[in-house]
Amino acid sequence: MPKKFQGENTKSAAARARRAQAKAAADARRQQELEDAYWKDEDKHVMRKEQRKEEREKRRLEQLERKKELQRLLEEEDSKLKGKSPKQVPAGKVTRAQIEETIRRDQQQKESSDTVEKEKTHLEVPLEENINRRVLEEGSVEARTIEDAIAVL
Repeated sequence: MPKKFQGENTKSAAARARRAQAKAAADARRQQELEDAYWKDEDKHVMRKEQRKEEREKRRLEQLERKKELQRLLEEEDSKLKGKSPKQVPAGKVTRAQIEETIRRDQQQKESSDTVEKEKTHLEVPLEENINRRVLEEGSVEARTIEDAIAVL
């Protein structure tokens, strides 16, 4: 007779250890949840007070954001208005070179605007022939209904 196995089965021991470890982790998680539930603050008055405080802060931030946006729009509009106002010519002396430079710049702008080809409008473009309205060639017959087509045949 063969000898009986005197040791422990390694596979079953490993499985037992895994099960024990999983059970310990589940117990620890359950214990942590219970402790968190115990320390959770569920006082209605305190919760309501916190909620009002958060809403006040949110409204304050929204107002601040709106105020900044309005200020930015106002500054943008002011800059546009200032940009459109005619440039103030300095009251001091203007040299002949400065006058010639401004005249030359104006001429260059006129030339550059003339060289840019403008798109032709519908009035300048000749009309195209409507192929749907062509006059029938000699010898062809027009039939608009089935009866007319049968009569032509």
